[in-house]
Amino acid sequence: MTKRLFIQAITKYLSGLALVGCLLFVPARTLCYWQAWLFILVLFVPMLLTGMILMLRNPELLRRRLDAKERESEQKTVVALGALIFVAMFVTAGLNFRYAWCILPDSIVIVAAIVFLLGYVMYAEVMRENVWLSRTVEVQEHQLVVDTGLYGIVRHPMYTATLILFLSAPLILASPWSFLIMLLYIPIIVMRIKNEEALLSRQLDGYSEYKHRVRFRLIPWIW
Repeated sequence: MTKRLFIQAITKYLSGLALVGCLLFVPARTLCYWQAWLFILVLFVPMLLTGMILMLRNPELLRRRLDAKERESEQKTVVALGALIFVAMFVTAGLNFRYAWCILPDSIVIVAAIVFLLGYVMYAEVMRENVWLSRTVEVQEHQLVVDTGLYGIVRHPMYTATLILFLSAPLILASPWSFLIMLLYIPIIVMRIKNEEALLSRQLDGYSEYKHRVRFRLIPWIW
C-alpha cells in the first residue's frame, strides 16, 4: 500500500507542477516570469515537504488528501466550478504578464508570498489537528468531532487557510485581474461549507452541539 501510495502521490505532484507551469508560462510566452517561479516555489516546496511528512507519519491521511472524487452531486458541481476559476486565474495571470496590462509592484508580490506561506502553515496545523481530514465531503467510520485548537475558533479552519492561499496566489503572480477572478471562489466556498455542514449535522454525532459552541464558520466575528 505504501509503495502504491508513494507512486500516486508523486504522479499527482508532478502532474500538478506541470499543469500549473503550462497554465502560467504558455500564456506568458516566456520563462522569464519571475513571479510565476516564486509562486511555484512557495506552493510546491511546502507541498512536497508536507507530503513527505504525511507519508512517514500518517499515510492514511495522505491517501484521503489525494482522493478528490466527490460523492455528493452538489460538491461535484462546486469542484468543477472551482477548477474553471483556477484555470482562468492562471491563464489571465500569464496574459497579464505577457501584455503588461497591470503588473503589481514587487513589494505586494513579496508580502503576498509571505501571507501565502503563513496560510500554508495554518493549513498544515489543521491537518495535524484533524486526523479525519479529507478532500471530499464525507463522514468516516469512527469519526469524532474535533473542537480543539483552530477548530475551537472557527468550524472550518481548513477553508479559512484555503481562502488565504487562494486570494494571495494571484497577488504573488502580480495580476490584479486574476485576484478579481479568484474573488468568485468565495461564494463557492460558502456553498461547499453549507452543504458539508448539512451532511455533518445529519451523519456525525455531536456536530449539531458543536455548531452551537463554535458560532463562526470561516472568519471569527464575521461568518
